[in-house]
Amino acid sequence: MAGSVVKILNDSAREFLNATAWSNAACEPLTGDASARKYFRLQKDKQSAVLMDASSVLESVAPFIQIGQHLHQLGFSVPAILARSDGKGLLLLEDFGDATFTRLLDNPCEPEKLYTLATDVLIALHQHPQATPKDLRVYHPEKMLEDIGLFLEWRTPTISEAGKAEFKTVWREVLPLGHQVPASLLLRDYHVANLMLLPGREGVRQAGLLDFQDAYQGPITYDLASLLEDARRDVPEELGEKMLARYLARSPALDRKAFETSLAILAALRHTRVLAIFERLSRHEGKHDYKKLHSPRVERLLQRALRHPMLAGVKRWMERYAR
Repeated sequence: MAGSVVKILNDSAREFLNATAWSNAACEPLTGDASARKYFRLQKDKQSAVLMDASSVLESVAPFIQIGQHLHQLGFSVPAILARSDGKGLLLLEDFGDATFTRLLDNPCEPEKLYTLATDVLIALHQHPQATPKDLRVYHPEKMLEDIGLFLEWRTPTISEAGKAEFKTVWREVLPLGHQVPASLLLRDYHVANLMLLPGREGVRQAGLLDFQDAYQGPITYDLASLLEDARRDVPEELGEKMLARYLARSPALDRKAFETSLAILAALRHTRVLAIFERLSRHEGKHDYKKLHSPRVERLLQRALRHPMLAGVKRWMERYAR
């Protein structure tokens, strides 16, 4: 239910808005996800905007602005920044509305149209010659290994030192193979919850992009795995295969075997990390729904990825230590 900014926002946010045209706007919190950022919709004179409060994760503000400006210059749809206070972690953003792909998929619709649009965004991004900003950090194998170290901490906390060492060994053997495809801008959380339908726009600009502040330079397969092997939603296998075929048809120079190997490895990487995050959210933060509702799906997706022969060592490790 909407209320005034005075009642809902903290002093810092109210002070920020007082310097804008939205000081007396109606305000309501928007449903968040596992992020530390908070979002509020402001409404005034039949117009709306979104306040992003990233004061608890200040380090995410500069990348959000940088990557957003870059994506806009490339011709993609990102929320325009209407006002900003970088030091306070506050951004006033264009309101893309409520038509997230997730919400649309939860109602009767044609999922293939939405997934086709989402896939076409990746095709356009990966084929753009200036896709990657200059000096953008690289999602290299050691950084990947560092990220999935969370699995040892949260899913196998009693594991021996030998088990930890073996975990690193088996992953170090395969992660470089995930990089035997072209690199591009890797948005990292590219899935239907972070995509919005903007029907008044043309082509790939019909997809509004959100949550891109964690971007890296990395293998093209990572965001495809995020989209088509979604941790929070069942994607029909036939639909996923159709989207991969669409992507590959537009990328005829790709080495198919290297692509399939990379896709399996990065899917396994992502699923391993997500399982650890859901466990941490449950045990450390008391947010149990992610583990209860989604971990079984992610475990199934991980098992499917581990069927790839190049992941045999990781599969053996999981069967020994992570049952």
